[in-house]
Amino acid sequence: MVGVRMSKDFQKEIRAWASEQDDKPALATAIRRLVEIGLKAKGK
Repeated sequence: MVGVRMSKDFQKEIRAWASEQDDKPALATAIRRLVEIGLKAKGK
């Protein structure tokens, strides 16, 4: 487990992104997905 500090505004942005996903993931799941997307994009 990893703890991460982030502002309420940053959390709000992540929650907004999550709300647009078909399965409406929880915050922790949304963060993991966004990190995975970022890591994959880095390789391109």
